[in-house]
Amino acid sequence: MIDALKRKGIILAGGKGTRLSPITLGVSKQLVPIYNKPMIYYPLTTLMWAGITEFLIISMPDDITYFKRLLGNGSKFGITIEYASQEKPNGLAQAFVIGADFIGESNVALALGDNLFHGQELVSKLRMANSRKVGATIFAYQVKDPKRYGVVEFNKEGKVISIEEKPENPKGNHAVVGLYYYPNSVVNIAKKITPSKRGELEITSINNEYLKRGELEVEIMGQGFTWLDAGTNESLIEASNYIKTIEARQGLKVACLEIIAYKMGYISKVQLLELAKLHGNSSYGEYLIQRSKEF
Repeated sequence: MIDALKRKGIILAGGKGTRLSPITLGVSKQLVPIYNKPMIYYPLTTLMWAGITEFLIISMPDDITYFKRLLGNGSKFGITIEYASQEKPNGLAQAFVIGADFIGESNVALALGDNLFHGQELVSKLRMANSRKVGATIFAYQVKDPKRYGVVEFNKEGKVISIEEKPENPKGNHAVVGLYYYPNSVVNIAKKITPSKRGELEITSINNEYLKRGELEVEIMGQGFTWLDAGTNESLIEASNYIKTIEARQGLKVACLEIIAYKMGYISKVQLLELAKLHGNSSYGEYLIQRSKEF
């Protein structure tokens, strides 16, 4: 019997990142910094806040070595990280086909490696989605250019009635963001869907299947939440500036992997200080030491 609260996490960090070329000719997009941390820290810590401790990072074969050098097997952070290759980016839903053995009998959450989330009530929303025993949960965010995204249509009562992928004539202005929580059945659904006209296994096909079954919850990230897709030069600068501003005002780092691991109880204070040493006399290492004195 599947434990409804058991959930593993997949971070999709594949693709060639052509919109960021020439930066991505020599490095994976998800290893490019957002202000003072590698991009992948942001989706990884998002799932960690939800209580997930077992992760699979899916990336291009040539890039996996560099992710391993950065994160290892996750043990120093009190988590486990495995890796899998995506030879060619054939759609977001492919993550569940590639990750089928990793998922096993568990439920699963998927985070896109170039998506950043921040907000006062974010952790509570993440944990609510993680603890939901039945069906799938996705998140929606109001945007001014919905044609670029999967778009959720609501009726007058606020019930979801359709989801369309990059529609020419959007029926709403709420975009589906790169964070998804699914039951174990997503693996079989992903294996059965057919490629779209773009030749990809669309995540929207999965979402529509759960919608048809009456098993889809859409959580709206309203005012007070920030969602950034750092896939272009402009959005990368925007994300970096946002994180710089927040950290400067609050004196607290966003997506600080080591601090979150400590707060979640995955590592001890001694281990936190050992991790601080790895950063030498950098401002990041000094921050870890300073914060350890507050706990």
